[in-house]
Amino acid sequence: MKIKTVFRASAAVSAIALSIGAAQAQEPVRACLITKTDINPFFVKMKEGATAKAAELGVELMTFAGRIDGDHETQQQAVESCIAAGVKGILITASDTKAIVDPLSQARDAGILVIALDTPLDPIDAADATFATDNREAGRLIGAWAAGTMGDAAADARIALLNLSASNPSVDVLRNQGFLEGFGVDVGDPDVMGDETDPRIVGGEVTSGNEEGGREAMEALLQRDPSINLVYTINEPAAAGAYEALRSFGRENDVTIVSVDGGCPGVQNVQEGVIGATSQQYPLLMASQGIEAIAAFAADGTMPETTEGLDFTDTGVALVTGEAVEGVESISIEEGLERCWG
Repeated sequence: MKIKTVFRASAAVSAIALSIGAAQAQEPVRACLITKTDINPFFVKMKEGATAKAAELGVELMTFAGRIDGDHETQQQAVESCIAAGVKGILITASDTKAIVDPLSQARDAGILVIALDTPLDPIDAADATFATDNREAGRLIGAWAAGTMGDAAADARIALLNLSASNPSVDVLRNQGFLEGFGVDVGDPDVMGDETDPRIVGGEVTSGNEEGGREAMEALLQRDPSINLVYTINEPAAAGAYEALRSFGRENDVTIVSVDGGCPGVQNVQEGVIGATSQQYPLLMASQGIEAIAAFAADGTMPETTEGLDFTDTGVALVTGEAVEGVESISIEEGLERCWG
């Protein structure tokens, strides 16, 4: 399978490093990385990618994270700190994609390059660029896989939706709606969650993107309808929590869980049968490309380019499963383990 990613030539990176080296004789280039949390392994890997690339290019990196997924206030304070520090660029995975727009507008007014990672802002052009997985496609892949796996039984599916947060950030909407579209559900407005009328949907609960939230959300939905047999989860920590809840109800062997992230623990859960399929994304690449973009901007004002036909830079997605479905592109578990969060 060919994964669409955007790589810069090593010669260009070397040129950036030389340009920055000359500039640092006068003052260092500073950048910020602001993630939703520093607990979720996805954001740990993102920080790893940014830190390594910053060290390679001689960029001084400041890092911040919310206390939990959804902690907008801490992210807003981080933006203010980055502005005060005189950074050249900010990389951010926003918890509240609407509320963060005004603080980031102040950063852009100060001449700072703002790049959204993984989660597009609302509106998307509130950032100078977005480096992300095509989250709607990530959702569509697991939805199509689930439909193909269930076959005729998909017509009578009982679907639980384990979403991210009540604020419905863009990543939440895109993955949720993509999954439902892939499964064959009429989503109504594709930019709005929860307006579907398909009777197969039992309901949705928020998880805060963590294991405890996934367990509690799954328990609540099982109490609503014990016959649930298909579970969509916003990410793999939520999926792990959902599995624990299903196991406590004695349902772990007759319910299919699908998810998004493709981290090494998540792919191992596919291998062990906890998750049926997951859409793998590449946070290390998102973050390292973000640092490269800030370095280029600091050197000569170069602005990032979008992927052709999209309004963001697509860093790639691949469906990982041990049970391939005809007509749905996927990679093996072994390949997923080799690539996890590269």
